[in-house]
Amino acid sequence: MQALVSCRGDDDIRPRGGRKLSDLGDAGIFLSLAPRVDVFFPPLKRTRVSAPFIPQDWEMLGSRCKQMCSLNALSDECLLEILKRVDGDRERSVAACVSKRWLTLLGTTNISMVPLTAPPSSKSGALCGEQQQPKKRLPDLNETAKDEIDEDEEEEPIPLENCDKRPSRCLEGKAATDVRLLALAIGTGGQGGVGELSIRADGSSRRVTDVGLGAVARSSPSLRVLSLWNTPYITDKGLSQIANRCPLLEKLDLSRCPQITDKGISAIAMNCARLSSLTIESCPMVGNDCLWAVGHFCPKLRSVSLTDLALVGDKGVGSLLSSSSSSLRKISLRRLSITDLSLAVVGHYGKATVKLIFADLPNVTERGLWVMGCARGLQQLKSLTIISSGATDLGLEAVAKGCPLLKQLSLQRCTHLSDSGLRKLSAAAASLEILQLEECNLITLPGVAGALLTFSARFRSLSLVRCLGFRDVESYPESLPLHSSLKSLSIRQCPGFGNSGLAFVGKLCRQLRRISLSVLPGVSDAGLLSLSKGCKLGLVKVNLGGCVNVTDAAVAALAKRHGGTLQALDLGGCTMVTDESLLAISDSCFLLQDVDVSKSAITDAGVAALASGVGLNLRILSVSGCPDISARSLVHLSNLCPSLVGLNLQLCDLLTGHDIASFQSKMGQCDVLS
Repeated sequence: MQALVSCRGDDDIRPRGGRKLSDLGDAGIFLSLAPRVDVFFPPLKRTRVSAPFIPQDWEMLGSRCKQMCSLNALSDECLLEILKRVDGDRERSVAACVSKRWLTLLGTTNISMVPLTAPPSSKSGALCGEQQQPKKRLPDLNETAKDEIDEDEEEEPIPLENCDKRPSRCLEGKAATDVRLLALAIGTGGQGGVGELSIRADGSSRRVTDVGLGAVARSSPSLRVLSLWNTPYITDKGLSQIANRCPLLEKLDLSRCPQITDKGISAIAMNCARLSSLTIESCPMVGNDCLWAVGHFCPKLRSVSLTDLALVGDKGVGSLLSSSSSSLRKISLRRLSITDLSLAVVGHYGKATVKLIFADLPNVTERGLWVMGCARGLQQLKSLTIISSGATDLGLEAVAKGCPLLKQLSLQRCTHLSDSGLRKLSAAAASLEILQLEECNLITLPGVAGALLTFSARFRSLSLVRCLGFRDVESYPESLPLHSSLKSLSIRQCPGFGNSGLAFVGKLCRQLRRISLSVLPGVSDAGLLSLSKGCKLGLVKVNLGGCVNVTDAAVAALAKRHGGTLQALDLGGCTMVTDESLLAISDSCFLLQDVDVSKSAITDAGVAALASGVGLNLRILSVSGCPDISARSLVHLSNLCPSLVGLNLQLCDLLTGHDIASFQSKMGQCDVLS
């Protein structure tokens, strides 16, 4: 019942127990503040209050309502109940595109292992004996018509044994993130996941963690190859998930992973018995314990590469080699703190080893190589690379005698190797075919000549790189014994090597087919002509890159004498080569397929002559850095070179983007670098 209000007139309002209000505007203010107000309004007058009625904390309440209306307000349990009712892995993959939270939830939870709570209607239908009809899959708007026709044909999952059919994925740079890995896990999980995964992160931010790697582990039980490069936030937890869920892993490559320790690699070794290749580089927390586990639990291990591991010593290398001696075929040890003891273990237990690499081992001396060779255990060794690791004349001779099947030897920065040691090495290595000497500064040209005469008939390739001890010979006998087996000769960046040395080599080696004379300022036309005259079988590949004193005369003579066999010619950086050389090449070299005339003095006329002469066989051409090349050259190439697949047009200032685009439209098969 309404309270009593004392009213003396139509315009008077009096609240209960209060003062008289003669103005209705004051009454409106009073109404908005008082908790209980009894008023009387005249029937013919109504006061309109202009101020809105806004409750306290209304804005906060509105924003809270908006948040409650969002799907993100649902708990993970509710979202799981929703996603469990999405039939099929493909549909779940499409649903994961809704938000990153859904993607993370699907990637970190195995939906197929979560029991589905049946709704009441399905239970009642089952009790009544009603047969449940399969629900039709909702259409995917991203599908094509062909996909909709073939959707009824179910794809049979690939069994774990057929791992070679699994797809491979590579995430590099900014694309290497947890979100990408989660999407990859969901998208490929229905068919057994991926077979090969390579992650090459930039390491600048927290992009790849154990969350993404764990999702891949759960979705790819048939993973065979895993490569992690520069992933500072991957820990033993992520690697353990790979070990527990990917038993078919065969190849593991870890580089610059600072949080991975012996625990993670030991888990891989104990759970992945098929592991055949292991590469660990710049992982500062990896030590000897994991190498012991790998040696004992991986009987199929074939290749191991250890680089820049400060905690790895003789104990770890010894336990690894002694346990897996029957299977290990390739060993690479770089920048380690091992001593001569490890090389002795290699020489004793490396019975199946065919390839060895020792690089930057400061604690290894001449004694280590000598003991390794005298152990007589490397009977199957075919390739040996030694980079600045205590190589001397005595040690290399012992290695050559202890490895009867050695075919390829590379010696880099071996500053103690002399001409005498090289001759003893050539006499002891009866099966040697390929020799590379790089930065061996005590080696001279007479020492190389003596070694060539001592090598067996199997020797066929010699490479000399940055050997500062080379000097031009002033005189040599007119009649020299011939080395009939050498087919390939490469001399690069040896500043003391000149024309007389080249002529000496030409008289000594008459069966050359491939020569590479790169960045030799002392070589000119005279030396090149002497060498080309001595090659009786015909040159197939010639590289004169960086020989700035070679002119058109030498190129013309080379083309005339060896044009019937020449297939590749590199004149890059020969600044004195002009169109005359290309004219001579077009007249004689009909089999030429690869030509490099970058940074030379050629013009459009030379390119036109080359295209008209050898255009049918020409596949690769480089005119980079030639300032006189214009669109006319592209017209000749497009009309006369149908087999062209590679063209380098960098630093050709006369060419425009329109010219290159027009050429590419005509030569769709050609890869243009501009």
